[in-house]
Amino acid sequence: MAVEELQSIIKRCQILEEHDFKEEDFGLFQLAGQRCIEEGHTDQLIAIIQNEKNKVIIKTMGWNLVGPVVRCLLWNDKDDKRKDYFLMLDLLVKLCNPKELLLGLLELIEEPSGKQISQIILLLLQPLQTVIQKLRNNKAYSVGLALSTLWSQLSLLPVPYSKEQIQTDDYGLCQCCKALIEFTKPFVEEVINDKENKENEKLKDELLKFCFKSLKCPLLTAQFLEQSEEAGSDPFRCFASEIIGFLSAIGHPFPKIIFNHGRKKRTWDYLEVEEEEDKQLADSMASLAYLVFVQGISIDQLPMVLSPSYLLQFNMGHIEVFLQRTEESVFSKGLELLENGLLRIEDNSILYQYLEIKSFLTVPQGLVKVMTLCPIETLRKKSLAMLQLYINKLDSQGKYTLFRCLLNTSNHSGVEAFIIQNIKNQIDLSFKKTKNKWFTGPQLISLLDLVLFLPEGAETDLLQNSDRIMASLNLLRYLVIKDNENNSQTGLWTELGKIENNFLKPLHTGLNMSKAHYEAEIKNSQENSQAVQKSKDRCSVTVGGEEIPNMPPEMQLKVLHSALFTFDLIESVLARVEELIEIKTKSTSEENVGIK
Repeated sequence: MAVEELQSIIKRCQILEEHDFKEEDFGLFQLAGQRCIEEGHTDQLIAIIQNEKNKVIIKTMGWNLVGPVVRCLLWNDKDDKRKDYFLMLDLLVKLCNPKELLLGLLELIEEPSGKQISQIILLLLQPLQTVIQKLRNNKAYSVGLALSTLWSQLSLLPVPYSKEQIQTDDYGLCQCCKALIEFTKPFVEEVINDKENKENEKLKDELLKFCFKSLKCPLLTAQFLEQSEEAGSDPFRCFASEIIGFLSAIGHPFPKIIFNHGRKKRTWDYLEVEEEEDKQLADSMASLAYLVFVQGISIDQLPMVLSPSYLLQFNMGHIEVFLQRTEESVFSKGLELLENGLLRIEDNSILYQYLEIKSFLTVPQGLVKVMTLCPIETLRKKSLAMLQLYINKLDSQGKYTLFRCLLNTSNHSGVEAFIIQNIKNQIDLSFKKTKNKWFTGPQLISLLDLVLFLPEGAETDLLQNSDRIMASLNLLRYLVIKDNENNSQTGLWTELGKIENNFLKPLHTGLNMSKAHYEAEIKNSQENSQAVQKSKDRCSVTVGGEEIPNMPPEMQLKVLHSALFTFDLIESVLARVEELIEIKTKSTSEENVGIK
């Protein structure tokens, strides 16, 4: 019935000119053809398509059959008629109007979601390539439209993270990346082989857009296998190598692109990409920098004369972009890129003037965020190691400037304790080696003003700030022991009165208040626990204005006793510091009396 109906429609249209076909004819042709496919009359339908008498009808209306054929290929993967479906698809691609067919194929690519995205892309890339190559006009626009549609769909797929996920490739992204390269190659070759063609300038622009988009997705988040014997089988490394190769082939080698990104006057003239949203372009450039400097892809194209400090300065902006992202797979690349740059540089060689460049301060602040907020311990430790490595590379004034910045901005007791320990290390070097003006005298006193004080005086939350307070006390103890009170190289002894008023006395008061509060809470908790044992319920305790999460009384008592232990520890170090101060000031007074 369906075949007869289709033949009837075709017979009626055979006597008409192409421009006389009505919209009704298109609809009837599509419905009848679809029914033929659904009812399995593939042989008859193939014969109709191949019939020379139907050439004009198939050219004009045949693209409507592509959708039903493609859906049969996707849904019936074990159908014994798959060969017929593939033959029909090939015939329709060969015979139909390429302009209409292009739009129809792209609509089909946009339809699916989930795992079907890769399935339909892998199925239609070759037909899509054939159709575009048949177009005579506006090929650049058609290539751009196709690449943009493909990229938009691929960007919806999850990027595999582990080696196992890459190998299994459940969503087909790795296969699609490989196929997409083969799809794009003929158009790249067309640009290379006919550089004088003005139309190819537009094609070059579309290819450049595609390369930038690919650098952002999937390459920004993609993980790479170890650079070993597996490197050749790493689908993302192969994809990245091809994309960078495309850039060079179409006249935009990556050194030309990345070293001029961000300059007011650029030596590359593709303005449309430069005027895109800054963030998208910044992500693409950061991804490119990572691929070159960390993964070593095409690094041999870089000039050998570039100094390590220049490369670090160039990459700091890209590292900043990575660290601003929240995905572990992205900001971990920032850590790798930073390490790659810092390991090339000698200790104490980054001049303080570099800190006038915004990224040289925002990058360490980004490291602090990773150290304090990232849920993955290995990345937190890596960030800490990178911050220490970065500190080691700065000159003395640079270290001093960075310490002040982080003490003012980190808002984290553990980070502040880490900075205070670094300050102590620099003071120690100044004692043991050449005197350093940034960690002695007035400059050091100015820095100590940020260290030896309580943010809210005696009412400071000592438990929350315990790491910082212990580090400050240890630094003060060190200074009291090492600095000669008669010479006062550090300036400590001339500022002792201010330190006592701003730090030691408020700390005494705060400890007494905190200990009394927690001892009262322990007493309350013990009384509550007796009541809980009778009611077999759980109790809550309020500490520092905040309620401890509902937990068994025994656990709450452990928390409260742990806090008291911390206060006792602070108190013992405080007592030792005050004892050392008293001993030193007493001996100095006696010496002065003896001199008189």
